[in-house]
Amino acid sequence: MRTALVFGANGFVGRHVRAALAAEHHVVAPRRAECDLLVATVDRMTALVGAHRPAVVVNCTGLLTGSDHDMMAAHALVTAKLVEAVATAAPRARLVRLGSAGEYGVVPTGAAVPETWPAEPVSGYGLGHLTATRLMRLAVTAGRLDGVVLRVFNPIGPGLSPQNVLGRAARLLRAALAKGAPEIVLGPLDAYRDFVDVRDLALAVATVAAAPAAPTVLNVGTGRAVQVRVAVRALAATAGFTGAVVEATPDDAGRRSAAVPWMCADIAEAGRLGWRPSYELTDSIKAIWAEAREEAPCMW
Repeated sequence: MRTALVFGANGFVGRHVRAALAAEHHVVAPRRAECDLLVATVDRMTALVGAHRPAVVVNCTGLLTGSDHDMMAAHALVTAKLVEAVATAAPRARLVRLGSAGEYGVVPTGAAVPETWPAEPVSGYGLGHLTATRLMRLAVTAGRLDGVVLRVFNPIGPGLSPQNVLGRAARLLRAALAKGAPEIVLGPLDAYRDFVDVRDLALAVATVAAAPAAPTVLNVGTGRAVQVRVAVRALAATAGFTGAVVEATPDDAGRRSAAVPWMCADIAEAGRLGWRPSYELTDSIKAIWAEAREEAPCMW
């Protein structure tokens, strides 16, 4: 059985990726204590890759919030080290990196953006991811690496972090129901996003891992944009919350979101590899709430 080396396998995305790959691979999943990609040297990472001789290496690590320095370190610097490690110790392995739709920046409302769309990020987060993508492209073009970047749109589903608006809404709803509160308060919910279920994303990783060849960059979304307000209200209805959803002055995350009012993926390229999303938004929302309601009530 082929070996898959998965970094970040215990996170929101990584745990689903690990499960999807396990069907066809022996999965090795180092914990951060064993190899923290942010601080590990290239030599340390090269030794780890060489010790396992993987057929595929998947990086599910990353940051959603932080300074521009944090974003460049977590995405670009980590990718530079991984490229060197894989190219040196496992040159026949495929390196799969999870990128972001944030690499595209502002796109026209109504457009489904293909991978060829000009990338002009408007945040340090998007720039960190785009720099990582370009490092991968350089290595692939030079023949040093078999690499694929999955440009992930808005992953949601079971285990969603409160750093995501739907994850935050789920925790606020749980707390409001526990206290009998008449409302929850979020930032503006005007933006449109392409919400893709994390379980479909995991299957996209498995598809790319198994494909004989794949493009260097692939969009992973649903091809449908949904207003965030609609998704939050659907989550509230699923939770049985009949109070108000108040949209307040945006925080930093809300302002970054407002800078890109529309995002939607063209997923034709991934379709040519045999991948299609299978979960509907309602499935994802039910899964978010099913997991959130099992947690201890948050009393904030």
